[in-house]
Amino acid sequence: MNIEVSGNQFDSKELRNVLGCFGTGVTVVTTIGASGERVGLTANSFSSVSLDPPIVLWSLGKQSRYLPVFHESGRFVINVLGVDQLHLSNQFAKPSDDRFAGVECKEGLGGLPVIQGCAANIECETISAQEVGDHVLFLGKILRYSHIKKDSLLFCNGAYARATEV
Repeated sequence: MNIEVSGNQFDSKELRNVLGCFGTGVTVVTTIGASGERVGLTANSFSSVSLDPPIVLWSLGKQSRYLPVFHESGRFVINVLGVDQLHLSNQFAKPSDDRFAGVECKEGLGGLPVIQGCAANIECETISAQEVGDHVLFLGKILRYSHIKKDSLLFCNGAYARATEV
């Protein structure tokens, strides 16, 4: 079935399906609040922006209860999940009093939680936070990173996936 829509007729559910055709990696973005509480959430709105200087971006819905914490912290960690960490994607996507329960973390720069066993961890300092539509776009300068060779978790067409070489 081929659906073509233009103008002001966009249906948000259908548009979500269209955008879901673009496979993305799955991350958990973490930070800490002013009183030291750890905050983390699942996000697939992550992308590299620049290698020189090293800058990445991610976005968070303006309605998120965690938005003030990410604004105040001024730092964040992008934890790129491996296929074996699908459970963490679900854990950090659902409401919970402690999303970090049972999650092995080490303390990163500025005391931020860095999830262990990820395909990559990217520790950043926020250099810009800009409202764009119904989200806030965070740009971060990479301060430190690490990675291991493992299959990254992907999300495409409404389902988790893994990359295969072609």
